[in-house]
Amino acid sequence: MSTASVSSIVQHGRRKGSSKTVLNTDIQKDEADLRQVVVLSKSEWQRLQDSVNGLNRQNRSAVAVAEQREALHMRSKELVKHWSNTIAGQRQKKLEAKKIRDAIEEEERKRIDLEEAEYQAQVRKEAIEKAKTQQYYQTDRVKGFHSALLLAEVLKEREAQIELKRLKQNATKEIDRGILAEITSRDEQALVEEKQKNLQRKQEQQAVAESLKQQIMDQEVKKKQEKQEIKMEAEEIERLKNLHLWELSMQEHKKQEEKKSLLKANFEHMTNVEVMRAAEAQRLEEEEEKRKQLANHKEKMKKMRKEKEEEMFREQQKHREKMTQKLSDEKKKLIRNEEEIITKALAEQEARLVREQREKEEKHRAMLTSIAAHRQAMKRENEQKVEEERQKALEMLSAKKEADEIFMEKQKLKAQKAREEGKALQEIYIQEMAEKHSRNRHKKKEQQDFMMNNIALIFEEEKQFQKYAREVMETAEKAGRNTFPLMMAAREGIGGGLGPMFGGIRPSYLVHDETGVQMPSFLRATTQNIKELNETSDLQKSKKRLGFTYI
Repeated sequence: MSTASVSSIVQHGRRKGSSKTVLNTDIQKDEADLRQVVVLSKSEWQRLQDSVNGLNRQNRSAVAVAEQREALHMRSKELVKHWSNTIAGQRQKKLEAKKIRDAIEEEERKRIDLEEAEYQAQVRKEAIEKAKTQQYYQTDRVKGFHSALLLAEVLKEREAQIELKRLKQNATKEIDRGILAEITSRDEQALVEEKQKNLQRKQEQQAVAESLKQQIMDQEVKKKQEKQEIKMEAEEIERLKNLHLWELSMQEHKKQEEKKSLLKANFEHMTNVEVMRAAEAQRLEEEEEKRKQLANHKEKMKKMRKEKEEEMFREQQKHREKMTQKLSDEKKKLIRNEEEIITKALAEQEARLVREQREKEEKHRAMLTSIAAHRQAMKRENEQKVEEERQKALEMLSAKKEADEIFMEKQKLKAQKAREEGKALQEIYIQEMAEKHSRNRHKKKEQQDFMMNNIALIFEEEKQFQKYAREVMETAEKAGRNTFPLMMAAREGIGGGLGPMFGGIRPSYLVHDETGVQMPSFLRATTQNIKELNETSDLQKSKKRLGFTYI
């Protein structure tokens, strides 16, 4: 028999829910409650174990089956791996063949890349050499040499052209003789042809004359016909002229009739105009009468207006005199009132002046009293200020003495510091001078090295140029060219001048005037004499020449 203690109660293989009392008891107590223990049989326990562990057995069996299947698959693959008559074997064989082809192609590509690299290196080398050659050809000296080479070619070409011209002249003489003979034969042939043409022209002229005679006869017939037509046209014109004259006479008759009717109408019109003029004159007389009446009426109105204005002026004059009289009366009355007011004001002013004088005297006395008191107060205050200033001066003097002592101490420290700084600065200056001297020495050495290297490069360049020039001159001489320009251009020394060579350089000497041309390089006896006069190697001889004699 086996026993088990669980939180839930299991009886006879069935699960039963636990009560709240049991749960609370399990939480509160750690020990098992014997009343809750259930006794299971062996078969029941085995059944429970099988139900719990059944899933694990199934998983293990599935894994074992899968492993066995995988092992069989691997064994099968190992067996058929080397078979050539299977799909997998054929695929494997194709893959191996493809690998071999890829390896061969890769080797071929490597070989091609290597050849391409060598070819590109050769191309780069050739390009560099070409660039160097072109750069060398662009130097001034080589360009001058090439110019001389071009001059030699031009001279050769000129000689060839002169020879060609001479040959052409000789050939031209022969050609002229042949041409002259040919021209003579052509002239003779032209004369024969001209005679034939003249004969043919005469025949054509005779035919033309016959044709002209026939045309003249035809013209005579046509003229007769034209005269007959002109006569008929003249008769027709005469008939038309008579008809036109008749029409003109009829038109003149009509015009006379119209003129008579117009004169009659004009007479009637003039009669009507006279009547209208008489009526207009009568109307003008009536208007003139009315105008005269209106002018008389205006004159009367003007006279009446003038009389009325004179009457109004007289009334205004009377009113003005009344107003003047009234104003004079009022002015007299105002003058009397003003005299009374002035008298009263004078009395009030005298009383006010007396009162102000008295107040002023009282204020003056009070002011004198206050001034005396103020003087006493100011005197005491000044004495107190003098005492305070004396105390302040004493305090300031003591403070100044202390400040002077402090200042002197600071000045001593400052002087000590300045001496130390000066000494340090002097050391720095000495060090800087040493460094500067070292830099100058190093710089001078670098310049000397540069000059030496430059001279070496100049000589190397000169050597290279002379080699190139010799090769070109030999080739030109073999080709029959004039090598004198090449020899002049290939002289030693760079610069292209006509002067003497110094340190591998042949400078140019220019004339000191507006032309600025290069001086020639002639060397004569006069030049040597002047040189001996200016450059004396014997000092004693020079002294004697100058007149210095020592005993």
